[in-house]
Amino acid sequence: MLRFLTAGESHGKGFTVILDGFPAGCKVDTAAINGEFLRRQAGYGRGKRMKIEQDKAEIVSGLKDGFSFGAPIAIFIKNNDFSINKKPAIYSPRPGHADLAGGMKYNLKDYRLVLERASARETVARVAVGALCKQFLGNFKISVFSHVIQIGSARVLKKIGQNSIFKLAERSPLRCVDKKAEKEMIELIDEAAKKGDSLGGVFEVIAQSLPPGLGSYAQWDMRLDGQIASAIISVPAVKAVEIGSAVENSFHFGSDVQDEIFYNQKSGFIRKTNRAGGLEGGITNGGSLVVRGYMKPIATLSQALSSVDIRTKKQVKAFKERADVCAVPSAGVIAESMLGFVLMRSFLDKFGSDSLADIKTNYKSYIDRLKNY
Repeated sequence: MLRFLTAGESHGKGFTVILDGFPAGCKVDTAAINGEFLRRQAGYGRGKRMKIEQDKAEIVSGLKDGFSFGAPIAIFIKNNDFSINKKPAIYSPRPGHADLAGGMKYNLKDYRLVLERASARETVARVAVGALCKQFLGNFKISVFSHVIQIGSARVLKKIGQNSIFKLAERSPLRCVDKKAEKEMIELIDEAAKKGDSLGGVFEVIAQSLPPGLGSYAQWDMRLDGQIASAIISVPAVKAVEIGSAVENSFHFGSDVQDEIFYNQKSGFIRKTNRAGGLEGGITNGGSLVVRGYMKPIATLSQALSSVDIRTKKQVKAFKERADVCAVPSAGVIAESMLGFVLMRSFLDKFGSDSLADIKTNYKSYIDRLKNY
């Protein structure tokens, strides 16, 4: 079974991630992992921390001559800002963060100890995992990418073909494909920065060329939509997940929102719409998988909100920590990684998990069977 664990603190020595269950025989491109780190750091509205860190993947186990051999893969990402022992203790919890609830749970009175692990800095380790998973999926021509569709009240106004989204979004400071909307988004971010405030928004992650049949309807925990929702909402500050046009669908009659099925000799079974977002009954149906994450405004504000000093129980302003104004584009990259992990895990469940050569054989046999279905 594919699984991973991360360890590390925001201002500690760095982050370690162990990815277990990665098949043998996969070529791993370390430069591509580092490229994903750069994508995570980019995006208009990011804070000063992004200028300090120059994330690089140090692969310490699981590879030989650039290929996996079935052993756990361990990666270390060094923190340039290694200052945890110099950082002040925190006694006034920040609204919207894990500070107070985490302190209560673990009986901690210094919220620095909560902040250091709950910090979104941890997601650099997840991006390393996602980079490996996306490289594996690339062996089967499966791609995963993201773009921004809303920042605050500014929203993408026009629809873009899914095949062109990736190239258009990657050229953009916000990974937005609508230039008019992007201009409005940047103006809102600038306004929030001047006020010491923050902004959230919506990103969309798309996976293409998935075969039908990943996931299952047989048990609740095998439904792929449930696994995807869990993974995406685990991204810090993401509070809601949508698959396909689920929110819009809820306002219409059923006859208006189902993806009708057709057939022709060349393509087999086809759908002319994709309102289900590529999933039916918890199983991929061969269409593009479309997932949206709704990110709340970042809770750390330079204009601090009201809080309570844990020692005196008196009203004070919350502790102020360095933070972004807006991190929606970066959240999209992290969500790509989480989706890539879930899809690879489901892929291995169906086609085997030991050797890439065997997995390719099983995959080809399945695709050939579907051609005659």
